[in-house]
Amino acid sequence: MIDAMTTPTAEHLAAIPAERIPALLQAMPKAELHLHIEGSLEPERIFALAQRNGIRLPYATVEALREAYAFTDLQSFLDIYYAGASVLITAQDFHDMAWDYLLKAHADHVVHAEMFFDPQTHTERGVPFATVIEGLTSACERARAELGVSSALILCFLRHLSEEDAFRTLEEALPWRHLFIGVGLDSSERGHPPESSPACSPVALSWACMSWPMPGKRGHPRTS
Repeated sequence: MIDAMTTPTAEHLAAIPAERIPALLQAMPKAELHLHIEGSLEPERIFALAQRNGIRLPYATVEALREAYAFTDLQSFLDIYYAGASVLITAQDFHDMAWDYLLKAHADHVVHAEMFFDPQTHTERGVPFATVIEGLTSACERARAELGVSSALILCFLRHLSEEDAFRTLEEALPWRHLFIGVGLDSSERGHPPESSPACSPVALSWACMSWPMPGKRGHPRTS
């Protein structure tokens, strides 16, 4: 006998009719440990936020934007990714984006999610770091209270930007370091392999800074 609260072994799965496995896997409690939150924006939400913030998109309709979701490589995905992120202006925008994802995660029986976010994508457009982190954390707190879903944030540096920009982001992030559990690298690796990325040095530094003990925090931040 196996139910949604049982962790199935290979023997369990072998004994289950194949047509039942998708429903069983959907019903099982799960953790999502690598989700880039800006990449979760759906075309409908992108258009809604564009209208809210008076931003003109290079797509005429939701359907046209959805049709553009035909990625051939990382860069073609990032082109859509950055176009979508351009509509994120206010803390409410970031809250709504994360809440959309957390609702879907809850529907898929995700009980814990760790979300990567890219502050430089927004700060270089003039959006304050505080706006980004406040919007995301408010959605995380709401999900815990209303859905019973726990979550955590992981800050990413963009490897295609300069070392100076990464250090500026580090300085902005330090007052908020108790709100995320680790740091990572993000964006295209074209021309910037990990071993030569100008952002690697600040990431190492931020690891040391954010490992300082924080009141009320357990464990240590991780890098990815």
